[in-house]
Amino acid sequence: MENVRRTPLYEKHLQHQAKMINFHGWLLPLQYNRINQEVKETRSRAALFDVTHMGRLSIEGESALDFLQTIVTANLNRLLDRQAMYTLICRDDGGTIDDILLYRFHATQYLIVTNASNTLRVYDWLKSKRSENVQVFNRSSAEAQLALQGPQSQQLLETLSSRTLSDLPRFHFQPELSIQGIRIMVSRTGYTGEDGFELICRADQVSSLWDRFVSASGGCSPLVSPAGLGARDILRIEAGFPLYGSELDEEITPLEAGLEQFVDFQENLQPFHGREALLQQKKRGLSRKLWGLIMQDRGIPRAGYPVRNGEEEIGRITSGCHSPTLDQSIAMAFLKPQQAWKGREVAVEMRGVRKMARLVKLPFYRRG
Repeated sequence: MENVRRTPLYEKHLQHQAKMINFHGWLLPLQYNRINQEVKETRSRAALFDVTHMGRLSIEGESALDFLQTIVTANLNRLLDRQAMYTLICRDDGGTIDDILLYRFHATQYLIVTNASNTLRVYDWLKSKRSENVQVFNRSSAEAQLALQGPQSQQLLETLSSRTLSDLPRFHFQPELSIQGIRIMVSRTGYTGEDGFELICRADQVSSLWDRFVSASGGCSPLVSPAGLGARDILRIEAGFPLYGSELDEEITPLEAGLEQFVDFQENLQPFHGREALLQQKKRGLSRKLWGLIMQDRGIPRAGYPVRNGEEEIGRITSGCHSPTLDQSIAMAFLKPQQAWKGREVAVEMRGVRKMARLVKLPFYRRG
C-alpha cells in the first residue's frame, strides 16, 4: 500500500485483531469486535478510538484573534481561554473547506483540529490568508490523539489521572493533565453524541497512553475496549453529525447542511470569508436542506440512493445505516425544501425497489 500513512498505534491495532482499511490515505481500524457491539459499548459504558489521523494546526501571534475572525464562521468574542467551539471554514463562495474544532489557549494562541482529508487544504488556506503577525504550524505528525467516549469515560479517565474532572464542562479543556507520567491535553469534546474526552499527547508517547487504557496486566481486565471507524460512523449518524465528504464539502454550504446556528452574521464582526455569499443564499432561499429519514420498510439506505415523492426525485441519501441504539434504519439526505417537512412519508429507491421512510428533524439520538 504505497503512500498509505499509519498512526503510531498501528501495531497495537494489529495486536487487537483489528480489521484495517484505507481511510483518506490512512490505514485505520474499521472494527475490532462486531461493529454493533462497539456502538453499544460506547453508548452504555465507554470506548477508546484512535483519531490521530485528524489534523492539528497551531495559530499563534499578536493578531491571531483578528486573523481567525476572518477565517471561521463563529463569533470568537464568545470563546474564552481554555474553551473550544465547533465552527466552519468557508470559501469566498460559501462552500465549506472544513468543519473544525477550535481551541483557545489565550488571545494569541489557538489550536485547530481538522478532518484528516483536509489538513493540508486548511493549512495552505491559513498560510495564504495570514498577516505578518500570525504564524501557522502543522503539529499533526508530532502529536497523536485519542477519543475516550461514553457515559463512564469521566470515571475511567479519573481512575488513571487521579484528578476530578466533574469541573471540566463540555467544550472546555485542560492544557496539561498527567496520566501516570504522560502529559496530555484533555478536552471534553467528541464525535459520538455521548459525554467524552479527546486526549492529545506526543506521538512517541501515545502507545504507552493506549496501554494504560486497553492492555490487561497482572490478571486485571482492560479499563476500556477499543472501537473503530465503523462504530464511529454509526455513532455520528445517530447523533446527526455531518461527515466531510458526505454532508459537507466545497460545494455544500453550512446553511444547506443545517448548520446556520454556527454561522454568525453580526455586522460589527470582522467579515469572514464566505459571509456575503452565505447572506445572499439565506436571502435567496435554499435549493436543498439536510433532513433525517427513519425507514418504515426493511432495508438500509445507502449514500447515493434517490429519495422520491411519487415519480419525482426530491433528493439523495448522503449517509445511512442500521442504528443499533434505535434498532431502526436511519439516514441523512439533502432534499428540496418545498418537498420536506417533519412526518412526511417519502420513498427511498434501493436498487430499483422503493421503500417507505418518514422525515424527521436531526438528531436521531440525543444523550439523556
